[in-house]
Amino acid sequence: MQLFQGNFFRLPELETERLRLRPLRMSDARDMYAYARDPQVSRHVLWDAHENLGQSRQFLRASIRQYRMGMPGSFAIELKSSGRMIGTIGFMWVNAEHRSAEVGYSLGREYWNKGLMTEALRAVIGFGFDTMRLHRIEAQHDVANPASGRVMAHVGMVQEGILRHRVMNKGKYVDVAVYAILESDQRL
Repeated sequence: MQLFQGNFFRLPELETERLRLRPLRMSDARDMYAYARDPQVSRHVLWDAHENLGQSRQFLRASIRQYRMGMPGSFAIELKSSGRMIGTIGFMWVNAEHRSAEVGYSLGREYWNKGLMTEALRAVIGFGFDTMRLHRIEAQHDVANPASGRVMAHVGMVQEGILRHRVMNKGKYVDVAVYAILESDQRL
């Protein structure tokens, strides 16, 4: 893991046409709560909708602590036009020995179907290959959320299979589709 730790101590800012991906900060709490309290946003992810602003603050504190420990973490997705934090995207885990990682994301519902998550995922994949020198980046989604799979496909990730009852989510086992992209796929 040491190979990648420096990338998380000082998570860089990444810019796309419409977005700034940057480290999370405590001042993001209200923006995070605005989207994280929506049960539709949390429906297919492993966290529950935030019930109060304190839960958003707790998440942010834990994320900032992960940075200090050099552990994989998430970027805030900030909309350049408004300066609002509208979601998160980042690394769930990194395996230095195999130069592989998993990426995960969430986005406020009012920003769905606008290509923003595709834009953010493309930037994070570029960071993973170009800066972290990863060989493989994977992601997974609940099969009941095909829109997430379309985001993965738009950035060149390939569906590798479906894992039956892979995770327990909201009290029931769900099937997940696994996607991946290799460093060499970027050159195609």
